[in-house]
Amino acid sequence: MGLSENGRGLARILWLCLGGISLALGAVGAVLPVLPTTPFVILSAFAFSKSSPRLAAWLDNNPTFGPMIADWRTHGAIAPRYKRLAAVMMLAAFMLSLALGASTRLLIIQAICLSGAAAYVLTRPHGPR
Repeated sequence: MGLSENGRGLARILWLCLGGISLALGAVGAVLPVLPTTPFVILSAFAFSKSSPRLAAWLDNNPTFGPMIADWRTHGAIAPRYKRLAAVMMLAAFMLSLALGASTRLLIIQAICLSGAAAYVLTRPHGPR
């Protein structure tokens, strides 16, 4: 077994871990209003496509997440419903941090990151009509 084979194995494991973590965060985001679901599901689909064809196929065929992934892969699109939901959840996360008394520095960093994420999500195409 050469070094390149070890490197590919490690990369596969890292992609698999990233896919699992991001899918878990997406699932949490589906029930909690502080995390968006769509970006995490799209990231997990990408990571699984690099690490596990079986998990990638499972996610692609999932009745909840499959259509969202198909829109992203085919059109680079996020449905308007998910855009609005993501924006509301990002705002809720920021408001929660504000209500919990997060430091000004943390609030500024969070506002910059969430604004960038919101701008990206909101400017994606809507997909096929």
